[in-house]
This record gives sequence, C-alpha cells and structure tokens, in this order.
Amino acid sequence: MPVGDYDEFGLFRENADEAGLAWSGPPAVERRQVDVGGGRMVSALHWGGPGASPELVLIHGGAQNAHTWDTVALALGRPLLAVDLPGHGHSDWREDHDYWPRALAADVAVAVRELAPDARLVCGMSLGGLTAFCLAQQSPDLVRRLVVIDVTPGTDHAKAEPIVAFISGPESFASFDEILARTIEHNPTRSESSLRRGVLHNARPIGDGSGRWTWRWDPVRDWKMAGGEAGGNPDFASLWDAVDAVKVPLLLVRGGTSGVVGDEDVVELRRRKPDGRVVVVDGAGHSVQGDKPLELAALLDAELT
Repeated sequence: MPVGDYDEFGLFRENADEAGLAWSGPPAVERRQVDVGGGRMVSALHWGGPGASPELVLIHGGAQNAHTWDTVALALGRPLLAVDLPGHGHSDWREDHDYWPRALAADVAVAVRELAPDARLVCGMSLGGLTAFCLAQQSPDLVRRLVVIDVTPGTDHAKAEPIVAFISGPESFASFDEILARTIEHNPTRSESSLRRGVLHNARPIGDGSGRWTWRWDPVRDWKMAGGEAGGNPDFASLWDAVDAVKVPLLLVRGGTSGVVGDEDVVELRRRKPDGRVVVVDGAGHSVQGDKPLELAALLDAELT
C-alpha cells in the first residue's frame, strides 16, 4: 500500500496474514471520541460493531497508540475497546503535558465509563500498565480483572533505557523512509512489514509541503508534576501504593527477553499482592503484543473464560 493511500482500517488483512489468522473479511471497528473535560478528547477504537459491549479494555504504552493491539484484537475476536492515551494516537495532547499515570488514569476513566463500563478485564502495557494500576485505585468499579504487561512501579530509567533511546530521537524526519529506518534499527526482532504498519499508525506527514514526517505522540513530558525532578527522569516508585490498592485478580505478563521488569520487582509485587500471578512469554521483548500477539491473546482469552 502506498504511503499516500493510508487508511487506518485498511491494514487488518496484513496483520491477519502475518500472524497466520484466518481471514473472513474486515472486522467491525469504529473510532469513538469522548470529551474528558475542557473540550479535550480521548479517542479509542471500538471493536465489535454497533451495540457490542466491550468485554475488555486495552491501554497501550508510551509513544504507542491503540493500533498496537490490532493483531491481538483479531485473534481474540471479542468486543473490546483499545484506548489512545492522552497525547497519543488520535487523542488530544494535554496543554500541561502531564502524562503521569495518575493523570492519565483520570482521563481514561471518563472514556471507559462511557464506552466500556461493563468490561470484565483491563489490560495495560508499559505506561498503560502503570495507568491501569492507577485506574484500579481511582475507579475500582471499572476494573474487575487486571493484566499488566512488562512493567511495575519498580521500572526505572536504567531498565527502560532501550525504549528511552528510541523515543528520545529526532522529533521530525526528512521522509517516511527515514522514520521507518530508525524504527527498524531499534526493533531488530520485528518484521519490516509490521514496523511499517506501526509507523503508518503512529506517525503523520507534517503537512507543510516539505515531505517531512513526525510522530503522533506529544514529545514533551512534564514529569516534574509527577515527583520527578524538572528535566530529570521519572521515579515511578510512588505508584506502589496503586498496587496495594488492587483488590481484583492480577496477572503480570513479562517479556522473556525484556529487562524492563527485574526479578526484584516481581518479589516486591508478590509481597504487596500475594495472590498476583506472573507469566513469562518466551521470545517476547517489552512489547509482548507486537512480538507474540497470539500468545498474549491466548492469555487474555483465558482470563476472560
């Protein structure tokens, strides 16, 4: 598909073919918008067609968007809601650039309450996982089961360094090929076709006639509002209290080749949530949904069954 012909709902067949999923025609997916206050909109993908009540909510990681779950959603075949976090995808950027998980959770709660109030499971990955912990703390009626992918409040700059290195790159690129090349460089285990789809969903032409491209996500993070030093790295340790507040079944999914969650983090998680379970997905890095989508879909299906 030529870049100029991009259609966000036109790439699902590629996802299915690459994963070896049977194709019976385009899935029923629509984009929904919710005003979360002050005229700011949070956008989400509603899978399942009109009238279908989402069974689960999916929350992506930092510098990603709702389409990171496409293959997982196709494999599940269940009604679901995939949210674009504020400052990501098609959701509006925050004027204060406050993308701390507690602030994100407050916005996500408004969207989930309107679009998926009866969802039986919330799943968040990375920044979305920390947001999901906070959502369970702030709005426990919306979180009936919780799955968190490859993150805990013990995640710090050193553990996340490969991710930080990627998102700390240039804010704009001379062409689509240049932004794709950087993405391939930092994701050597992923196929070029999957990364091309990801860039199409996660970047856009600047639109000034220069041919340059930029990311859809807000590059500014005002972490000082979150307890981190201005201009410094965030310290998520204060979010352990959100883990303490989780009263529902919890599953932590770790990527087998990822260093973002350390063994010491699992020990601390189990100390605070003794009935929490941990599964390691072999061969998956930090983005388990991208590296092993079918395995992740099977885990989520088991949680819902």
